[in-house]
Amino acid sequence: MANLLTVQYKQTGNSANLNALGMREMQARAYEARDAQYLLLKAPPASGKSRALMFLALDKLHHQGLKKVIVAVPEMSIGSSFKDTDLTRGGFFADWKVLPSHNLCIPGGEARKVQALVNFMADPQAPILICTHATLRFAYQQLQPADFNHTLLAIDEFHHTSADGENRLGNLIDGVMAGSNAHIIAMTGSYFRGDAVPILLPEDEEKFTQVTYSYYEQLNGYQYLKSLGIGYHFYTGSYLDAVHEVLDTTKKTIIHIPNVNSVESTKDKLTEVDHILDAIGEVIEKDMTTGIITVKDASGRLLKVADLVDDGPLRVEVQNYLRQVAKAEDMDMIIALGMAKEGFDWPWCEHVLTIGYRSSLTEIIQIIGRATRDCEGKTHAQFTNLISQPDAEDEDVKRSVNDMLKAITVSLLMEQVLAPAVTFKPRSRLLAGEPMAPGTIVIEDTSAPVSVRVIKALENMDNIKAAILQKPEVIAPAVTGDADPEVMEAVEIPKVIEKLYPEMEQQEVQTVAEAVQTSMAIQSTGGLFDEAQLPAGAQIFVPQGIEDQARPYEAEAKLSSKTSPSTSTSDAKAHRKFVLIGNKFVNIEHLNVDLIRQVNPFQGAYEILSKAVTPSVLKTIQDTVVGMRSQMSEEEAVILWPRINEFRKDKGREPSVTASDLYERRLADALAYIKRKAQERKAAQAHTA
Repeated sequence: MANLLTVQYKQTGNSANLNALGMREMQARAYEARDAQYLLLKAPPASGKSRALMFLALDKLHHQGLKKVIVAVPEMSIGSSFKDTDLTRGGFFADWKVLPSHNLCIPGGEARKVQALVNFMADPQAPILICTHATLRFAYQQLQPADFNHTLLAIDEFHHTSADGENRLGNLIDGVMAGSNAHIIAMTGSYFRGDAVPILLPEDEEKFTQVTYSYYEQLNGYQYLKSLGIGYHFYTGSYLDAVHEVLDTTKKTIIHIPNVNSVESTKDKLTEVDHILDAIGEVIEKDMTTGIITVKDASGRLLKVADLVDDGPLRVEVQNYLRQVAKAEDMDMIIALGMAKEGFDWPWCEHVLTIGYRSSLTEIIQIIGRATRDCEGKTHAQFTNLISQPDAEDEDVKRSVNDMLKAITVSLLMEQVLAPAVTFKPRSRLLAGEPMAPGTIVIEDTSAPVSVRVIKALENMDNIKAAILQKPEVIAPAVTGDADPEVMEAVEIPKVIEKLYPEMEQQEVQTVAEAVQTSMAIQSTGGLFDEAQLPAGAQIFVPQGIEDQARPYEAEAKLSSKTSPSTSTSDAKAHRKFVLIGNKFVNIEHLNVDLIRQVNPFQGAYEILSKAVTPSVLKTIQDTVVGMRSQMSEEEAVILWPRINEFRKDKGREPSVTASDLYERRLADALAYIKRKAQERKAAQAHTA
């Protein structure tokens, strides 16, 4: 098994520390925005979004004049996250309490629950209700938007919404915003969608105050977990013959088997579970009260296994058992199909093994989140995707390669969102003496201040990256090893931005494109480094044109490396930030487009993938990808034209379309395009002469 991404964290404990009101770091940040009518909270799994909502909702009930709170979750099991909670013990002014009759995340008919919600809206004495998205949607059909006046509508896992006209939850949000004075809190651990349909229209999203707590902040602030790995294992034939190769029975594991409609599935989910149980060890017994299976592994350890695939009568008992799990020894492995993903809380989970590709980035990020809870005794979390190896003899090799592109997309995106955050702030928006948050890069715009549209786009950087990384024109070069940062910056990134923000002017698009390119380059090389954190002997690169600063700068760097951490932190220049370009560090104040273009943000993924498969499989992948790539565009041909001339000068010949070198073949494609366009122009001129 090869990890395409391994991230190390500092275990600062910040994300778990409580303030005087009993709030974690993320919850306190959200609480600062409690007066907002529309609040969008983006925070990773396990950061405490449920309790953050409790703090916000109680403030709105007690101090902002709201009368009711409705919390809607995607499925019943997640409703338990909003059970009665003692908050006053931690210093808050009230506790969170839900009457049993107003907890609709329980077994029972949907019609009764819908009526209960309608009755709740009419009861002036009923303050808080918990229900599913489905119950809310059905009840909305019997209500008017104005019925939600003075109500807080909290939507958990907000990525289930979309701006698509067919999305009923999205229509409900639109109706309530347009027809009532309701407050809305939208919460999500993943703001990406696999289908490229926006969650909110840009004009609606602008109405929301956004609070973002990054994956890096969350994981870096843990007490116990210090690393996360994202890896892939390739198999041939049936996955059932390979699952034992990636199954470590000493790790607390969730196994997600493939959907019955997928290529990887045998179409018999119950038999697949039996095979997996055999791979774990010898089945000893099944408790007919709880549904929990006891399995003895090869070392003789007795493991408790939960089967959430079998949807027979005992599944409810299995779910009830899982809700009661209170210590590590209560559960060892869970086998699931569509369950145990978003909102599922098993802190001791160390490994999520997912079989087959998942087309949605949101789903994969939610799955990874099952293993990233902080827990005593857990130092490493692992996501493994067991996927079919492309076979040149397989007539469906194109599908296999396309699936592999999706896997690499996830790794590249997670590389971006799991690294220390990089934010951009225009110089024109800085106040005199204003301290800048760590990871801030200043955009020089004093002569031509950037627009509000650009600011909003920069706040939405992760969405832009997700859209970019889902483009075959971007991922295909990553797989073949010939990704071109200049083509990315000048062609592919602007195309995505223009589609997401069609109202932007060309200069605005270019500003955002350069920021996105810079962010991707920085994240892929480890993020920003404080001067005090530079390793001893670090090489400092000073670009041409500012050589006068080189000597004193290097002297300060050497001094910094010799002093103690406390001394170097208090140095007058300690606030400076650096980026790793190649094997040298560059002050972000000296960054320019030419330096950024030297960074291939996909190089690591390609190198590790090339080690994970045999040369023949890699060639199959590359050849298939080349055939899948879009035709040469005029914009890319223009960028490659100077390189074609350089190639001619160096080699004394034109690049060949049959060359073994992928870069030379791409130059040949560009040359053929240019020649064809030249012939078309000549023909057109002759026709009009």
